[in-house]
Amino acid sequence: MADLEIRRTTAADVPAVVAMLADDPLGAERESPDDLTPYLAALERLDADPNQHVVVAVREGRVVGTLQLTIVPGLSRRGATRSIIEGVRIHADERGGGLGTQLIEWAVDESRRQGCHLVQLTSDKSRTDAHRFYERLGFSASHTGFKLQL
Repeated sequence: MADLEIRRTTAADVPAVVAMLADDPLGAERESPDDLTPYLAALERLDADPNQHVVVAVREGRVVGTLQLTIVPGLSRRGATRSIIEGVRIHADERGGGLGTQLIEWAVDESRRQGCHLVQLTSDKSRTDAHRFYERLGFSASHTGFKLQL
């Protein structure tokens, strides 16, 4: 997979990223590839924050994966910094080939580089394949997550 580049997401990448976010049953309900305006505004906010790392995986000029890594300084755990991995998506025709592993390994390595002591992520309860994937990479399902829609 030497032909893979992982780099910051640009505005030109947004259509491909949104298409991947929308390409599953959960994403199809909450994403809207027809109007990229809110996504482009969000990318501007993310780019302005040094603790946000939205990246794409590119192969032969084509966006084939994405994730967001957020660095969170904290007081708990003796002032430990942690990272949160969100929005992991792999293009449908790239799944099962190791790209997801490469993206998560990039996020873990970047978290170490940023001085993080803990990497965390959440995954919808219905994504059982993803849960097995994350456990295979050393993550443990140690907590129950809660969300409040606003």
